Amino acid sequence: MWLDDVAFYQIYPLGFCGCPRENASVDAPSEPASPAPLAKVAEWAGYLEGLGIGAVILNPVFESDSHGYDTSDLRTIDRRLGSNRDLARVVSELHAHGIRVVLDAVFNHVGRGFWAFRDLQEHRWESAYREWFITNFDGDSAYGDGFWYEGWEGHFELVKLNLQNPAVADYLLDTVRFWVSEFGIDGLRLDVAYSLDYGFLNRLHDLARELDRPDGPRPDGFALIGETLHGDYNQLVNDHMLDSCTNYECYKGLYSSFNSQNMFEIAHSLHRQFGSDPWCIYQGRHLLSFADNHDVERLASILTDSSCIRPAYGVLFGMPGAPCLYYGSEWGAKGRKADGDWGLRPDFEKPEPSGLTEFIEHLIEARTKGPGAHALCHGGYRNVVIQNKQLLFERASAQGTVYVAVNAVAEPCTLYAGELSGALTDLLGQETVELSGSLELAPYDVRYLFRA
Repeated sequence: MWLDDVAFYQIYPLGFCGCPRENASVDAPSEPASPAPLAKVAEWAGYLEGLGIGAVILNPVFESDSHGYDTSDLRTIDRRLGSNRDLARVVSELHAHGIRVVLDAVFNHVGRGFWAFRDLQEHRWESAYREWFITNFDGDSAYGDGFWYEGWEGHFELVKLNLQNPAVADYLLDTVRFWVSEFGIDGLRLDVAYSLDYGFLNRLHDLARELDRPDGPRPDGFALIGETLHGDYNQLVNDHMLDSCTNYECYKGLYSSFNSQNMFEIAHSLHRQFGSDPWCIYQGRHLLSFADNHDVERLASILTDSSCIRPAYGVLFGMPGAPCLYYGSEWGAKGRKADGDWGLRPDFEKPEPSGLTEFIEHLIEARTKGPGAHALCHGGYRNVVIQNKQLLFERASAQGTVYVAVNAVAEPCTLYAGELSGALTDLLGQETVELSGSLELAPYDVRYLFRA
């Protein structure tokens, strides 16, 4: 699967493109915005290619009442962003730069403006779409609809779809076919995948294995990536459902280890998930790893010591999984949950690269192009040295071994390990180093050392 070998980049288009927060056209339809704000994504394609990005995840782009997850039409681009033709152009431009495109698929729920729910409001018991939702005509909704319906986790502006209804499942699967035909996308990010019906996911998996892009066969797969939080990820990531899911366990362990100067936390999580012991549960899985996203505080804001941002990214791009950057975080953009969702999803006029951006570019290059790429993308995981303030772990495959070393504090240190002997290639410094069982690390240092 192609997702095993790329670095992802996540964009929340409604914020990224500076769109109005509410869709004024829901009740008074208007023409799509022109020129299309969504074209801004295509304008960043050259920047993303230079950064080394191999795939972009676009959060909701379809017509919605406000924030994108309250969908009103799954087959029409949100008019605040542009038109269907504009999205097709964006995908084509990203493809021209060697970047695949994954769309956010919101299949668990829709907005109250969704066409089938509006039919239910109008025709009530007689609606042909009554069983598309989970309803009870003996009660009432918080909006006074004259019937009760299930909302997602108590959010009644998000109307839960009945995915066990074959008609609903057929509609959504046909929608995926439409997206592939219309836009040529390469995969889906499944919103709240932990809430989706397993039978529906089985059918979606089968469809994904059949899909081709309009420009030819898809020999390396159509990716299905689920949003899930905690629990056993194998319940969703398996041979019958999804290819990957969000690794929230290691997201938390990543920033928490640096804030508490306790590298044992992330080391334990990584070994529990990817180590070689029989009880390590995700060996061979490529979970989507991240330091922040559109729902959580930016890494630059949540770290107690801002200088830890480099070693934190050093761990992210060195650990197993498919690493994902959230737009703007590669130059240290800040964002706090207290500022609300839109504060986490800002509009940047243009890329603002910094020294951190260049550093991350080197990390991506080491992971995707260098001699250690196979080990970093496909190798096993083994802890070599764990200390409160330092971590050394091994990523080994048949094509070589990479030792990832990070120092989480402002003082230099020396790590001692028999593995750190002989000639190794410094993948970030592009030089050969001779070691004799020890490695000196500067403050907040990151080293990727490769042995063939």
